[in-house]
Amino acid sequence: MNKKAAAFLPIGIGVGVSIGTALGLALDNLALGIALGVAIGSGLGVAGMGAAQARSGKEEDSDDKGGGAA
Repeated sequence: MNKKAAAFLPIGIGVGVSIGTALGLALDNLALGIALGVAIGSGLGVAGMGAAQARSGKEEDSDDKGGGAA
């Protein structure tokens, strides 16, 4: 796993907690908001990691198929 892919999980959790806290305060249920924020942020972080790994895999494949002169 490369460093760019690994960075998505903590970023996703941080964004999720921020949004969850705002929703929790707006709905007057802070504990539920934070819990939902962590869950949604973790999901977004894992999805971002998968997308980054797929993108880096495609870039490596295209580099291999370059057909450069040896």
